[in-house]
Amino acid sequence: MAAADSSFPRLVSLAAHDLRTPLATIHGFAQTLIRMGDLGEPKQRYMEMIDTASRQLAELLDELGTAARIEDGRFDPSLQAIDTMELARGAAEELGAERVLVEGDGAEVHVDPESTQRGVSALAQAALRHGGLDQVRLRVDGATLAISPVTPSSAPVVLGEELRDLGAAVAVRVVRALGGSVDLDGDTLTVRLPE
Repeated sequence: MAAADSSFPRLVSLAAHDLRTPLATIHGFAQTLIRMGDLGEPKQRYMEMIDTASRQLAELLDELGTAARIEDGRFDPSLQAIDTMELARGAAEELGAERVLVEGDGAEVHVDPESTQRGVSALAQAALRHGGLDQVRLRVDGATLAISPVTPSSAPVVLGEELRDLGAAVAVRVVRALGGSVDLDGDTLTVRLPE
């Protein structure tokens, strides 16, 4: 048991957990000051930037904690039934409908909705960011979601093989930990979720 408690994934998980307290303080005070208003420019804009950055940092800590739990064999997803079209639309909404074109027909899958939607969004964002693209297509076909195009240079990053994008790397691990798969066929990334 002592060996597991001193493992690197456990250390990462502990660090992610411990960083939440100071981050929550920063976020809380930023929110309070924004709600008070009347800060004037540029103070109001700076507070909004701090608020946005603290939310982004919290999301990164969530990703890091999830990856550590998967690597340490402690990932305990909250499995629920959800339609893949709902997952796709939620992911597109996070990135902007003009950047992610959703089409197709969904089906019910049994996944952890929050981590799966975050993962689909991260995969689409990685395809956009690392492929230098303005838009990707997210095609839903039952329990399968297909993201295209994925450029040859971005493929290793989107597949989580080249660790340059935390969101994509964690997304691939989450899908596989749930019993799904992530594969590349030509310029299409195929995410199959468990039904």
